[in-house]
Amino acid sequence: MRANLLLLAALAACAPREKDRIALVGGNIIDVSGGSVLRDGVIVTYQGKVETVSPREGFKIPKTAEEVDVSGKWIIPGLIDSHVHSSRWSLPRFLAYGITSVRDTHGNMDSILVLREEASLGGNAWPRVYSAGAMIDGAPATYGDATEVKTAAQARRAVDARAVAGVDFIKTYTRITPELFKALLDEANALNLKVTAHLGLTDAETASRLGVASIEHMTGIPEAANPRGAEKMYAEHRASFFRGWNAFEKSWATLDSTNLSRVAATLVDRNVILVPTLVLHDTFSRLDDPALLLDPDLKSVPDSEIQRWNLPDLKARAGWTDADYVAFRASRPMQDLFVREFRVAGGVIAAGTDATNQMLPPGPTLHTEMALLVNAGLTPSDALRAATVNGARLLGADSIGTLSAGKVADLVVLDANPLADIRNTRQVSRVMVRGLLYDADSIRKSW
Repeated sequence: MRANLLLLAALAACAPREKDRIALVGGNIIDVSGGSVLRDGVIVTYQGKVETVSPREGFKIPKTAEEVDVSGKWIIPGLIDSHVHSSRWSLPRFLAYGITSVRDTHGNMDSILVLREEASLGGNAWPRVYSAGAMIDGAPATYGDATEVKTAAQARRAVDARAVAGVDFIKTYTRITPELFKALLDEANALNLKVTAHLGLTDAETASRLGVASIEHMTGIPEAANPRGAEKMYAEHRASFFRGWNAFEKSWATLDSTNLSRVAATLVDRNVILVPTLVLHDTFSRLDDPALLLDPDLKSVPDSEIQRWNLPDLKARAGWTDADYVAFRASRPMQDLFVREFRVAGGVIAAGTDATNQMLPPGPTLHTEMALLVNAGLTPSDALRAATVNGARLLGADSIGTLSAGKVADLVVLDANPLADIRNTRQVSRVMVRGLLYDADSIRKSW
């Protein structure tokens, strides 16, 4: 009997162990926080988290690890798109481009939170979804699925309703006045909810003084930089959304660098995070160019969505003319200047795109945003931080955005070095989210 037991024990010891880990071996691992590179490294993941990041030399790979040879490739944390409007069709497209987390800034309250919960279950090849639910706007609300508030009490109740629903943050829109902001931010602070703003009737310095955590699209900055011209812009914001947007976009060309530097320093001093969405400004400034419709990135968008975008209708509703596009393009250098001044002053920039709005396909636009940030004067390391660790900071999610032991196993394997050329972030070979490793091409074939 004893001999049989010893034989069984020996056989069990020799039996192959179940693979419960993944070891990515031989890659160049980028520390996005500092910009350093661990060459010929190993990342071991276990149960959805990073277990080890180590030099390959002298490291003993666990016997239960499935080894994946990524020699010569480059590994970065999973990317974060910090301003999206997600939907079921968009989520696999985000992931195929290395985006493992998205920050949804407005959607139908019920459907977007259901989508977020479905994504959290991990049954699909989707990124993580963080959501504001439906945004809060003043009267009259710009969109029918936003929550319209007219009084301080209504603003507080709108925040309370979102806290009960379990949103990740609060999003406000253009018609929120300083008076409404005071009540809204007071309630949000009491409930430990960050507030981000697409400004219109409140300038950026006022919003920052009241406690806004972040600003979308660089809104409110021209009004702060040119207080004497602000009232005329507020009148345009009150008239209609597009009249306000058009006045905002055109105004950048009239601003001077001294005042922009002053506003940048104020926002940095008050710890406001900036989500510039340069790709939105740049794309909408070129809608008069027929070549834009031939952009290869649009091939990832279903025909049904292209039809839903209805670009001719957008242009008609916005009232854009050839002269408007020229004016929008004239503003782009000053927008880039502000981003540069904000970064030099020590500001935190998070990369966002406004996908899936018109001509902003989910996935590739984040890579375009990073390239535009570099064109504006940031380094490739800065741009990578904007799309990783800074996005995590914006969300208050310290488990994502970096690669170290104990963090979630969200990462991207690239075929080329993004520190040498930020456009190399487009060369996505594999994506890992929640510890599951996917081939990028395989995700695309599933569309």
